[in-house]
Amino acid sequence: MTHTLMTHVLTTILTTGPAATPTAVPNPTATATSGSSTLSTITNYLGVFIGFLVTFIVIFWLSLIIWTFRDIRSRTQDFLSQVLATLLVTVFFIGGLFIYMILRPRQTLAEIYERQLEEESLLAEMTERQTCNNCHARVESDFQVCPSCGQKLKRPCPKCERLLELRWTFCPYCATNLTGAPMQSMPGMAGMPAMPMQGMPPGGPGVPMSGPRY
Repeated sequence: MTHTLMTHVLTTILTTGPAATPTAVPNPTATATSGSSTLSTITNYLGVFIGFLVTFIVIFWLSLIIWTFRDIRSRTQDFLSQVLATLLVTVFFIGGLFIYMILRPRQTLAEIYERQLEEESLLAEMTERQTCNNCHARVESDFQVCPSCGQKLKRPCPKCERLLELRWTFCPYCATNLTGAPMQSMPGMAGMPAMPMQGMPPGGPGVPMSGPRY
């Protein structure tokens, strides 16, 4: 009897086998919710980035327009050129800026004005510096003759002895008429005695010559 019972239990165990363990079934609703949340986060960050990028581009575009307008105003006073340069950058953005940089005037109005001042200053300095009319050597204002070539530069007034220009007919210092005034002798010639001419008597032209008259 005991043998029969044990045989029946073993037969029952072998027939039944081990109990099957339950497996977890994925929930499709939870998976869809997680993917939608990730996509929404990425979309939000991308929207913020695009917003900042568009704002930066707009501000940069306006800054280029303002800079171009100021730059062209500092280089020319032509109103049409100012409008065309500003419209070029407004329409073509960075490409228009490159075109403007190539075609814009080379110098600003301030630089042109400074260059004109330098040229006028140099011209005035060259005008004030006196030179000889013959050899173009540099001379001083109190020179009567050129020390290089001997060209007569000025003459003294016979009355006030101030140096005068050769083309002047009146002395501006003492109002002396220079047309009828004798030319003053050169320095060093005043103290030399007059040499009698050959054939003239020592007494002068008014003294008759001695000897027989024909």
